[in-house]
Amino acid sequence: MFNFNGRRRAVIGVAGAALLTLSLAACGEKESDDQPGAGPSVTADADSALAAKVPDAIKADGVIKVGTDATYAPAEFLDTDGKTVIGFDVELFNAVAQKLGLKAEYEAAPFDAILPGVDSGKYEIGVSSFTINPERMQTVNMVSYFSAGTQWATKAGNPNQVDPDNACGKKIAVQTSTVQVEDLEARSKKCTDAGKPAISIDQYQSQADATAAVVSGKNDAMLADSPVGAYAVQQSNGQLEVLGDIYESAPYGYVVKKDQTAFAEVLQEAVQAVIADGSYEAALKKWGVEGGAISTSAVNPAS
Repeated sequence: MFNFNGRRRAVIGVAGAALLTLSLAACGEKESDDQPGAGPSVTADADSALAAKVPDAIKADGVIKVGTDATYAPAEFLDTDGKTVIGFDVELFNAVAQKLGLKAEYEAAPFDAILPGVDSGKYEIGVSSFTINPERMQTVNMVSYFSAGTQWATKAGNPNQVDPDNACGKKIAVQTSTVQVEDLEARSKKCTDAGKPAISIDQYQSQADATAAVVSGKNDAMLADSPVGAYAVQQSNGQLEVLGDIYESAPYGYVVKKDQTAFAEVLQEAVQAVIADGSYEAALKKWGVEGGAISTSAVNPAS
């Protein structure tokens, strides 16, 4: 069985693109050149030695099929055309794929459908801010490429006086199948064990809906990966603010089938190569998430 909990998290400052889908997305405004993610795409030169190590079945058509949940700005989300997947995850993996002599082809999918899609061969890789954890590594290979943590956010001024360490009785928004769901469940149990009201955990299929629920006042606060929380605050035009500190840092990983260890190893080499040539840093800086950079990639790293 696949463990879908433990989606993602990240450690950083502000980053860029359309998570909120409230005023900016509704107006269809385009990013200005000084916003995160604006400007030309980052590219990486192919490495013939690494490209030669890519399994024949994957390199035969020169394309690598990627499953991604395109609702998680600024990591992966749809551009204003409603079909092109963009974000820092996309920018970075494009450089990794180029290093391997491949072109990444993205297909948007529900987050909890990506791992089964990788296992069935529908996707050749999953790139969707997957937090690396022991449960997931039992069923797939994971290649680290980024560091991440959890961040809370609430209405500006915290009118409902939400305390992340004592949110008993509060209504909290979260995206379904994420590590943050388990986080809230554990916090809620502490509340009830102490004789206090449980946390009301409202799960949403997309992070944009969770964020909108806080903006509208339906929920008192939310928690998400830190670049997502920071971006939501940035895009809310003063309606939201971050709450508390970033915590529980963990790596994100690319996901490939469990029997494709050799492919996982060459992916790790490609990540290390883009770190070495500077395209890694350029991609993260473009999106304002360089605080989550790692110096060394690994296959199935110990937690």
